[in-house]
Amino acid sequence: MGKITIEKPSPEQLQALGVESWSPWECEPSTFDWSYDTDETAYVKEGLVTVRCPDGEEVEIKAGDLVKFPQGLSCTWEVKQTIRKVYKFG
Repeated sequence: MGKITIEKPSPEQLQALGVESWSPWECEPSTFDWSYDTDETAYVKEGLVTVRCPDGEEVEIKAGDLVKFPQGLSCTWEVKQTIRKVYKFG
């Protein structure tokens, strides 16, 4: 199974990816388990989250991050500051 990858995209990269047409999602501070049935790419507009994986991997995700979650990943999200993101599957 793949790992979570994070990059800091340029405005040009974001435009090329078409993030403004992606689906929005928002979550207040909370902790929950999540599994990915398919690959997901997300761009975080606001907030702070720690994602923990069963293998011990821990990733901090914050505003400005472009994040790729691999299909088959199960993890725990700890939303520390209200998160606003846009995402697409595949």
